Amino acid sequence: MTFLGGLARLVEHRGGSIIFNWQSLQKRISVNLAQNGFLQAFGCAQVSWDGNSIPYRSDLEYHAESIGDYLHTKWLGKGWVNISPELQDLISGKVAEIYLNAFDHSQSPIGIFSCGQHYPRLGWLHLTAVDFGMGIPQSVRSLPANKDLSSTDALEWALRSGTSTKPKDIGSGLGLNLLQSFVIANGGSLKIFSNDSCLIIDDNGVKYKNVTTNFTGTLIDIAFRCDESYYCLEAEASSPDEPWF
Repeated sequence: MTFLGGLARLVEHRGGSIIFNWQSLQKRISVNLAQNGFLQAFGCAQVSWDGNSIPYRSDLEYHAESIGDYLHTKWLGKGWVNISPELQDLISGKVAEIYLNAFDHSQSPIGIFSCGQHYPRLGWLHLTAVDFGMGIPQSVRSLPANKDLSSTDALEWALRSGTSTKPKDIGSGLGLNLLQSFVIANGGSLKIFSNDSCLIIDDNGVKYKNVTTNFTGTLIDIAFRCDESYYCLEAEASSPDEPWF
């Protein structure tokens, strides 16, 4: 729904119009879209409610407090993944940096869109964010020193700690070390698709790939397993058997 909602707003931004045939939806899908606020965002008189969804939202500007609260209370704060408050804060903060990076570098005219879902029977928690800006590789290649980088090399450059396409932001590269470590320990995944490249981090390691389609924008999907393990920082671990970072 994240991509669909953003695509609809992009069509409207470019002067087109979107009509959803809500009657064609299966009942369970309609209920889910009502719960996460997607229906309400597109004009339905259906108020969202708290449940297994991470609410659908769109942000035209970066508001640190609002986005931080969304990630902290609506995503990791639900107790679906058993992590310490300190680790929860760090992971939420790292994902908030992904939002900030999208606003600083993507030049998306319609901002960023996000939502997610907890699947209790499957034991998964997903969060997806998408923007329709220039894309990470294209932004990286705007620097003369990077103009000859391949898309995968440009994506890898952007995700390295301490890099930026804006001189004033030197040192603000995303640096996904903490998030990467947690994803691998948890058995989850982190996927980033931008232009004709993608990054996949899972229990098989870290892989940068070229893809056949060229998406002008960036889509990020984070999936955590909702298992019985308790995850915490190294300083908090009470036994060597607890996963820590």
